[in-house]
Amino acid sequence: MSTTILATITYGLLACFGGIWGYIQAQSKASLISGCISGALLLISAFLQFQGMTSGVIIARIVILLLIWVFTVRLIKTKKAMPGGLMLTTGVITLIILLV
Repeated sequence: MSTTILATITYGLLACFGGIWGYIQAQSKASLISGCISGALLLISAFLQFQGMTSGVIIARIVILLLIWVFTVRLIKTKKAMPGGLMLTTGVITLIILLV
């Protein structure tokens, strides 16, 4: 299994678990929905990558770019490292892996 697939799976699971955690902690349905949708899209894109389809990498890059944007805005507003800083940092690292 390639590094890009593993990075996509890891970030997808992190997004999904983060959405669930946000719902548990703050009863935020928006976190639950957005986390699970973005996580599912990343896991689907990892599956497509595993099948050798370049569309999987494209989908992953788009979803990660959107998440980087969302968590940058969130980090600027809240100035809290969790979850904005963590998701922003891991998103940038994952995107670099997908671009290299």
